Amino acid sequence: MGESEFVRQAEALKARLYRTALLYLGSDSAAVDAVDEAVYKGFLARKKLREPQFFATWLTRILINVCNQELRRRKRETAVEELPETAAEEFDALPLKEAVERLPQDIRAVIVLRYFTGLTLAETARALDVPPGTVSTRQRKGLSLLRLTLEEDDT
Repeated sequence: MGESEFVRQAEALKARLYRTALLYLGSDSAAVDAVDEAVYKGFLARKKLREPQFFATWLTRILINVCNQELRRRKRETAVEELPETAAEEFDALPLKEAVERLPQDIRAVIVLRYFTGLTLAETARALDVPPGTVSTRQRKGLSLLRLTLEEDDT
């Protein structure tokens, strides 16, 4: 894939990539950084893309890996130092967003990609490198967990 074709396709995906990163990381600045990092890594590895029709899922997978690296880095930092009391006030207080953030990482990935990014079941399976049946199972489990969490919050 040539440079100009990569740039054209990456630009067309940036809004979707940003939404995905924002849901994973929870902050605007971290999401922008993650998208930039994923596009940069994708640009460097663009010749490794064997099937250009899967560009969107390929770049989404790179973004997910970047987000997971950031989440692991945050976990290490949080383990070392305690968050100040005011840190909780900075997070968006939307119940759905909080419920999604509490899901296990593998289930959260499926819910974010399917419902917030708009990928199909097959595209989600390719992006996460898991079988479609696994995506379907995680989707059902995630929706069930979200329903329970949101019902608990209403009471």
